[in-house]
Amino acid sequence: MHNRCPSQRQVDGLNRHHWWRDAVIYQVYVRSFLDSTGDGIGDLAGVRAGLPYLKKLGVDGIWLSPFYPSPQHDHGYDVADYCDVDPLFGDLGEFDELGGAARRLGVKVLLDIVPNHCSSEHPWFREALAAAPGSLARARFHFADGRGPDGAEPPNNWHSMFGGPAWSRVTEPDGTPGQWYLHMFAPEQPDWNWRNPEIGAEFDRVLRFWLDRGIDGFRIDVAAGLYKHPELPDSDDPEADARTRDSVNPLAWNQPEVHDVWRRWRSICEEYTERDGCERLLVGEVSVPTAREHAQYVRPDELHQAFFFDLLSASWDADAFRKVISEAMDDIAGTGSTVTWVLNNHDQVRTVTRYGEPATEGSGLGAARARAAALLMLALPGAAYIYQGEELGLPEVVDLPDDVLTDPIFRRTGSRARIRDGCRVPLPWSGQASPFGFTPGVESAKPWLPQPEYFAEYATDRALADTRSFWHLYRDGLQLRAALPQLGEGTLRWLDAPPGVLAFERGDDLVCAVNFGTAPTPAPVSGSPLLASGHCPSGVLSGSTAAWWIRS
Repeated sequence: MHNRCPSQRQVDGLNRHHWWRDAVIYQVYVRSFLDSTGDGIGDLAGVRAGLPYLKKLGVDGIWLSPFYPSPQHDHGYDVADYCDVDPLFGDLGEFDELGGAARRLGVKVLLDIVPNHCSSEHPWFREALAAAPGSLARARFHFADGRGPDGAEPPNNWHSMFGGPAWSRVTEPDGTPGQWYLHMFAPEQPDWNWRNPEIGAEFDRVLRFWLDRGIDGFRIDVAAGLYKHPELPDSDDPEADARTRDSVNPLAWNQPEVHDVWRRWRSICEEYTERDGCERLLVGEVSVPTAREHAQYVRPDELHQAFFFDLLSASWDADAFRKVISEAMDDIAGTGSTVTWVLNNHDQVRTVTRYGEPATEGSGLGAARARAAALLMLALPGAAYIYQGEELGLPEVVDLPDDVLTDPIFRRTGSRARIRDGCRVPLPWSGQASPFGFTPGVESAKPWLPQPEYFAEYATDRALADTRSFWHLYRDGLQLRAALPQLGEGTLRWLDAPPGVLAFERGDDLVCAVNFGTAPTPAPVSGSPLLASGHCPSGVLSGSTAAWWIRS
């Protein structure tokens, strides 16, 4: 993966500078994409085999979930070695093969990097466990003495995002109960101490290792994390993170020093960009209270982009969508960056289920709303990220048996309320029964999470053959997005619309409208739509439907 691309990418005959500003990136959850070996776990060779499918869909790039050596306590987000490939997924040679194949197809490759925490099996953490309190090895993490008699209570009252205390006590080398270490997620994921300059230097090395292999950028996990309040004081609401499953503890997240890290990483990426003329991207998982705080992460010398999760979390309501879109355009686009829109990812309930209603079990209404939301997202200015299976209209698998659940949230809390396994079930590719082509040529293979029988209805071969499918809606939307100069970069202008309808104009003649209600309403533009998420007769915008028009 060492030969670089030209300074401007070529897509359907159009040269586009700053490829990332309006790119559509496909998130590949590697272990659930395609299995090349028959062990039931997706791998890098499977991703390489699936690249022609993604090219046909029309995406600009892929983001690979962590494939580094890991004990897999949190499916790779507990990294034991940042500069290698776990044998589960292949090796560095296979990674280079994947990169070369992607480059030949004109598909960018982003890696998921996890700088907030590592694995408890990382060599540096094992060294810290073997070292004494106050040692240089322990200074790489957050080790602290406990409170109360014999230090038996955690150093503060913070709770982990995954439930329970954010501290675990260690047994010292002499066998006695000892200090505690901080983990804002699972105990197997100790948080790095970024106030130790050794950590920053190590991640500089990691970035360069992968950039030297020719990757196009990084998706940064927990990008509002890294630094904690230097005094580690008690929180006024210690269970807020676990209750919301979001980074809301102001003492543990969004500390001002984190911006220095992104300036450093941006300078490293700019160094590589200047070297060969191909821009490298930093896109952050930034969860902060307001769009204005979000905008601070995408200032010109920091991250290129950061996921805007407010659209993902908005309720199915025209006013709610308009509010979050307006805030993003005002605060984020004003920095010179572009908004990074997302409706699904590996941590969230899929839109088909999320937008459904209990009375309909999300089957019909949820699917219609998910299609409309997709067409809305693709019409907005900026970049968009698609999560694997989103283009197939996959629903959340909500009835996985307890004994197959692997999410550490379930292991720590015993609750199914916020588990993430349901959106991570391996993709169906073909056939009428599991493994649905997930393990080509090995029909007896058992996927790491069981696929329900109804996945046959969503298999990619069936989706490609049905011009009314989710897949064709996404493919058509992506083709038009690439061909129409009104889409991608730029601004939008809101149009007057009836209650429950959102309508805006891109450029001088492209109109997008979404009917959030269930009853038909007059369309904002006469004539038949250029593209619609559902049946829209001329002059009518059907319920739970989005459409694009070109003004005549």
